[in-house]
Amino acid sequence: MNRMDAALLPTPGALDGVRVLDLSRVLAGPWCTQTLADLGADVIKVERPPSPGQRGGDDTRGWGPPFLPDDEGHDTEDAAYFLGANRNKRSITLDLAHPEGQALVRRLLADTDVLVENFKVGDMARHGLDAATLTAEFPRLVYCSITGFGQTGPYRERAGYDYAVQGLGGLMSVTGERDDLPGGGPQKVGVAVADLFTGLYATVAILAALRHRDTTGRGQIVDMALLDSQVAMLANLGANYLVTRKPPRRAGNAHQNIVPYQVFEVADGHLILAVGNDGQFERFCRVAGQPALAQDERFATNAARVRHRDALVALLEPVLRARGRDDWLAALEQAKVPAGPINDLAQVFADPQVQARGMTVAVEHPRRRHLELVASPMKLSATPPQVRRAPPLLGQHTDEVLEGLGLDTAARERLRAAGVIA
Repeated sequence: MNRMDAALLPTPGALDGVRVLDLSRVLAGPWCTQTLADLGADVIKVERPPSPGQRGGDDTRGWGPPFLPDDEGHDTEDAAYFLGANRNKRSITLDLAHPEGQALVRRLLADTDVLVENFKVGDMARHGLDAATLTAEFPRLVYCSITGFGQTGPYRERAGYDYAVQGLGGLMSVTGERDDLPGGGPQKVGVAVADLFTGLYATVAILAALRHRDTTGRGQIVDMALLDSQVAMLANLGANYLVTRKPPRRAGNAHQNIVPYQVFEVADGHLILAVGNDGQFERFCRVAGQPALAQDERFATNAARVRHRDALVALLEPVLRARGRDDWLAALEQAKVPAGPINDLAQVFADPQVQARGMTVAVEHPRRRHLELVASPMKLSATPPQVRRAPPLLGQHTDEVLEGLGLDTAARERLRAAGVIA
């Protein structure tokens, strides 16, 4: 079987020739493998066959509404959630609990560079498909496991979910309005950032492991955990705690280390004021008609402004409310003071900068001629990400992939009758 269908690629991708066997589902794993696929890897997505009472496939195929409407406007079986994390992949159905399904995985691994899975700790071992076993059989294989808590530690056998990890990993302790203000209390982030960061960290780790294999000839095991990634992405707030041993508190839309850096109410809505240094603060004060504030010793430096945050914000609030959003934004842009609007998604995708950067891409789907997806943000001059395939239907490529392994029609029908594939 050809490693890639060259006719589908206008130009080779950076990962052209790399094959990924994707045994993951939901978000963290699929986000990783979609990124690899965007860069040119041939990603084969392995999904559960349907069974009585079970629709099969990645769980997110059913996580709607919204579901993808066909050209006549009728809902199809696949949720928008699934479409957002599974482009550029080929889908096959395979029962990993069946010995013949496990044998087919091994046949696929003979020509595979990377395996990604996000089963609970121990599940893959029960199928004989664990990292230790497969990397011994296929020493060039990069085997990436993504779990809630990793392969070691007291929580290793727990199921991990983004929402729970945002809480356990400290993110919700610093997200949300201050406890002493209306609406105060812990708040999760609006998208599943623990999953997404883990998927991106996994992508980086896989690329590093492939680079190491290029040098040594040997693959390795990548052990990724949502909790680890969540702790790492605390970034400056994690550093703040380790330096002071004082847990930072929720600051709402304000910044823990920079002032004024928050949402302000204006005459006709809200805007974000993001003053990052003392020079910007001085220019902001001139635009606001309050030049004396920049000379006040309480506010002249960022460190002083952080210490006197409440006093400064109280002075700025009536000033900001006196003018409209667009008036402020035009004046602040002219003065090179960072500021911005708060857009809903309709405004985001209509924004001329978002459009100029090509942040949507259209693809033809088996059930819809024109499907618009969010594009990859990676911009590479020689090997840019490309959308070669729409998110696949469940099992759309089963026959194609198995035929490439040498299984003829009769062999595939026997596997279907046995429930190994669908």
